[in-house]
Order: sequence, then structure tokens, then C-alpha cells
Amino acid sequence: MNSAFFKLHADLPREGPGETADVAWAAEVAGVGPDARICDAASGPGGDIGALLRAAPEGHVTAIDAHAPFIEAAQARFWDNARVHLKVGDMSALEGPFDLIWCAGAVYFLGIETALSAWRAALAPGGAVAFSEPCFFTDNPSEGAQAFWQGEGVVVRDAAGIADQIAATGYQTLARRRLSDVAWESYYRPMEARIAALKPGAETALQEVLDEAEQEIAGWRAHRAETGYLLSVVQPL
Repeated sequence: MNSAFFKLHADLPREGPGETADVAWAAEVAGVGPDARICDAASGPGGDIGALLRAAPEGHVTAIDAHAPFIEAAQARFWDNARVHLKVGDMSALEGPFDLIWCAGAVYFLGIETALSAWRAALAPGGAVAFSEPCFFTDNPSEGAQAFWQGEGVVVRDAAGIADQIAATGYQTLARRRLSDVAWESYYRPMEARIAALKPGAETALQEVLDEAEQEIAGWRAHRAETGYLLSVVQPL
């Protein structure tokens, strides 16, 4: 991750769209108990940890991310919470057992089939995975909606395509829902504030990152009816 990119993202409360209501909904669908063992895979700076703790008030959250500065940021927020374990590591090599694996907007780095196959052994009996995946919500996405995901290295499917990938890995979909505008704005509004603070006197490399971020935000707002994230709660068959 280049220094200009991280300078923009370093102080953001979360590294992708999401809201506490998503976590609560997924935990309810998955039947998460009060003492559940939860993994926050690719946790970023820990934007979902608080909601995961509330979903299991007597449970434990293990948050793992490959980017050490994100784990350091999460440590600054949860250093005194004995129910949180923070770890720099590879989300494809989780060591459970976990009653719920939560992954917000990062499964596409591995691919649905690879991620779910890798995580099967880390799930406790009856455990579930909740993950959000880029999705087209129309059969004919516009060029602008398709361009929104360019450079992300992700194949964007519709809801049926995502369900097919889940089924091909031997999982069943318990429920799914689209991430709301609130979830996206919870990510983008702090980013806009950060952009405004960094713009004065920004060097060329940083200015390019800021411009790209502004284009991303504008692209989602223009095409949010066509594309976004689909949150699925799935369980091995």
C-alpha cells in the first residue's frame, strides 16, 4: 500500500461500506449466541468490532488483517478490551473454531470459492460466514456502473451469480440483503472530510490519490441504484 494511499486512509474509522445494522442482522440470521466466538476477517482499523461485540455480549472477537497499521489503529481503540484479540495475518489461513466469520468487502481478494473453502475448517459446528461482495443490481449495468469497479481486480456478478458461487463451494445461503446508502455514506463522508483536510498543499502523488477517491465517491453516488455490495449469510451444507 503506497504512502499516499495510506495517508488518506490512515485516519478513517472504517475501510469499506458498512453499518452496525448489517452486523446485527447477520448475527441474528446466523443464530449467534451471547458467548459466540467471532472472527473479523480483513478487519481494517476495526470499524465493525464494536458491533460484533454487541452481537455476542459474552463472546470474543478475533480481528485479523494483513496490513499492520490497520491492526495498530484497532489496538488504539480496543487496547483495554479483554474480549478482543487483534492479529496481523492472512485471512485465508484462519484458525478457529469460530461460530461466525465476518468479512466486510474483502472476500473478492481471494474469490468466493477460495475463501469459503479455506474457512470451512475454521467454522465450529453450526457456524456461519457473513460477507459482502460487489454486485450488480441490474441485468444491464451501465458503462459508468461497470467502470466503478475497474482497477479493483474483481469480477462483479449479480445476486444469482454470487449465489451460484456459494452453492458451488458446498454452502447454502441463509439470507442476503443489499448494503444501504447509510452503509456507504458511513464510509465516504469521513473520507470526504479527510480529503478536504489533506488537499491544501498536497504533493502530486497525494493529490492523485485524493482525486481518485473523489471520483470513486462520485461514481458510486451516480450509479448506486445499479451496483454496490450484497451481504450474504452462508453456512456449509
